[in-house]
Amino acid sequence: MELKRDGYPRSNGYDADWVLAGDMGPHPLWLLEDLAQDLELRPGMRVLDLGSGKGTTSAFLAKEYGVQVWAADLWIDPTEATSHIAAQGADGVVTVKAEAHTLPFAREFFDAIVCIDAYEYFGTADNYLSYITGFLKLGGQFGVATPALRKEVRDLGSIPDHIKKVVGWEALAWHTADWWRFQWEITELVDVTAARLQESGWEDWLMWSRAVSEYAGTRDGSLDMLEADQGEYLTFAMLAARKR
Repeated sequence: MELKRDGYPRSNGYDADWVLAGDMGPHPLWLLEDLAQDLELRPGMRVLDLGSGKGTTSAFLAKEYGVQVWAADLWIDPTEATSHIAAQGADGVVTVKAEAHTLPFAREFFDAIVCIDAYEYFGTADNYLSYITGFLKLGGQFGVATPALRKEVRDLGSIPDHIKKVVGWEALAWHTADWWRFQWEITELVDVTAARLQESGWEDWLMWSRAVSEYAGTRDGSLDMLEADQGEYLTFAMLAARKR
């Protein structure tokens, strides 16, 4: 299967079947490659991949940027993630089973932390930014790609029906980029360097969902939602900051 998009030259070099075998949400390499434009990742850096799933993004970080990666996930066994990562020949990745609120790392250990399509599950809490940035060195970078709506649910007055049917109340965590910017800046813990909506987010997500359906032989659960949306609300927020 071919799964390539203009604008993602690094991701296009990865076997589509390998990426699809690690499916846990919208194309993780497209999201990471886009987000990485707002980060400065250099060889040898210590990077935490938070909510790393089967390790697709962790392998990409190690191979494309030469960084040392700690892949932390609650739901995927480290042995399974290690096997998936090894299929790409990626070196320098440590897989860890960990919950986002009880991370087993030293304070100020990492040069950067990235979180692809997972932060919405725990990062909306007002006090979480303080916790997670405690693991960053001063000046360390924090990057997040998270599902977003183009308007806040509070402003809409309700969750659009086609989204509510698929994700229910959890869509309350799909905030706009402006919401995230305010949420982070008001703490004075970080300097926000990027807070933007991904213009291609809905289209990328739709293409991925169709590929997942073809790969699995069953209709992906997100397809109805995405096709009904037509890009009106659904996209991703790309967020980046440096620890003060």
